[in-house]
Amino acid sequence: MTGGTVVLLVLFIGLGRWQWGRAEFKQRLADDFARNATLVSELGLRRTIELPRFSKVEVAGEWDGSRQFLLDNRTRDGRAGYEVLTPLRLADGRWLLVNRGWVPFGGYRDQLPDVHLAAARVTIRGLLDELPQAGLAGGRAAPSTAGTWPRVTAYPRMAELAQALSVDSRRLESRVLLLDEQAAAGFQRGWKPFVKGPEQNWSYAIQWWSFAILLLVLYVVMNLKKRSDA
Repeated sequence: MTGGTVVLLVLFIGLGRWQWGRAEFKQRLADDFARNATLVSELGLRRTIELPRFSKVEVAGEWDGSRQFLLDNRTRDGRAGYEVLTPLRLADGRWLLVNRGWVPFGGYRDQLPDVHLAAARVTIRGLLDELPQAGLAGGRAAPSTAGTWPRVTAYPRMAELAQALSVDSRRLESRVLLLDEQAAAGFQRGWKPFVKGPEQNWSYAIQWWSFAILLLVLYVVMNLKKRSDA
């Protein structure tokens, strides 16, 4: 009984610390999102990785609406859908993938949403962010390197997207641009640094530590009862 109690006690405390760490990480993301998204700067010749995450930048380039990706398994308000990644060719020959927002799943995998976009030179603004990452490797699906467009993919790596686009991975920016809310060429947006805030993780941490306290109390009470019975 003592051994089992110690094991569970260590487990509950460890899970609480892990959830608390997740909450602190999310809080830092929220702070960065609020701080970096206020000032607008031109990307220019800088690489996206040189700027802080969630930096708000202005870029000029030309849409390549003929080759777009649909990020699968992206939900909003409990509804399944896709996020649309559209390549933007910058003046210096680099490529930047622009997340134009969320579109709902139509109910059939062979009937993809219409995300048509005519080729045009534009100047747009948005927030620099990382590609979504899967919790498990089994949730990933690289985009096809052949076939029609748009191409569906789930949690791809940037190198896989570059291969599907047939461009040098060194010419494809390592971050994506979350298209500004006011831009006309987008879909449903409302960008957030995370789906659920740190409050949820703080609550989970307190629950795990409460289990640890309850376990300790039960252990003490049961042992006192044994002694009194003896």
